[in-house]
Amino acid sequence: MRKFKIPNMGALLAFEAAARHESFTHAAKELFLTESAISRQIATLESNLGVRLFVRAKQRVVLTRAGRIYGTQVRRSLEQLDRDTLSIIAHGSGGGYLELAVLPTFASQWLIPRIGDFYACAPDVRVNMGVRTDAFSFAESHFEAAIHYGKPTWPGTTADYLFGEEVVPVCKASLLERPIGHVHELLAYPLLHSTTRPDDWTRWFASLGVEDASTMHGMRYELHTMAISAAAAGLGVALVPKFLVSGQLEQFGLIVPFEASIKADSAYYLVYPTELSHGKPLEKFREWLLKQASEYTADDDCKPARS
Repeated sequence: MRKFKIPNMGALLAFEAAARHESFTHAAKELFLTESAISRQIATLESNLGVRLFVRAKQRVVLTRAGRIYGTQVRRSLEQLDRDTLSIIAHGSGGGYLELAVLPTFASQWLIPRIGDFYACAPDVRVNMGVRTDAFSFAESHFEAAIHYGKPTWPGTTADYLFGEEVVPVCKASLLERPIGHVHELLAYPLLHSTTRPDDWTRWFASLGVEDASTMHGMRYELHTMAISAAAAGLGVALVPKFLVSGQLEQFGLIVPFEASIKADSAYYLVYPTELSHGKPLEKFREWLLKQASEYTADDDCKPARS
């Protein structure tokens, strides 16, 4: 049983809007209330909490430190309530929403171009996507599943294998002084790195028998799409997942300077807390995603090798 009274929703909505704008006037306009009504709600909230949330300075209000912290917490709680409400409304129609954490480049280049097919197969389910590049605690987030690149070692979860990844070097043709005859010749050009996979170049060269400290040198980019853009701008040679550029080299204005497609140790997985594995939106999305991944790898295996 609760030992304190939770502030009413009207007071929380008034406070969140006022905190976001740091203005009672703007909060009143947003909520279609009078400024005095906003002021009364916040005064009551401060009295109940026993904490000053705002200080009044001439014609404006400024959040206190406590107010700023509480504003962030209340905003997060209201957003979660919005998501929960939408989810239960959709649940009533037999569908629902799936909160999915994605890798930005994977989502934009592989998942989103295919997601229309999922909506055609499951018109009552919608997928909300947010970016996460590292493992996180599902218990401390609103996400129900994640697309993960790495190893299937996420504690407390089930991981479904999607597909592995081949990486290939790409660059602008005009960057090269002459055709690359041996892999070590690439070291004469700037190497473009991914900050999330800082040792990719070193491992790629090592797999081809080249051990050199200079494989760690070069500019770094957080997203593969950035590295691809940098390569297209003639800034160097990028090592990127093959699926990101397959069939689009001409569109990007890029070439593969040395034909050596290396299979990475890690892979893409659909990861979700084991206890959530039977939720209808997740079940439908999982079934569709595994089918898409299987078709993608089968199609890729059937493509003829490039000479």
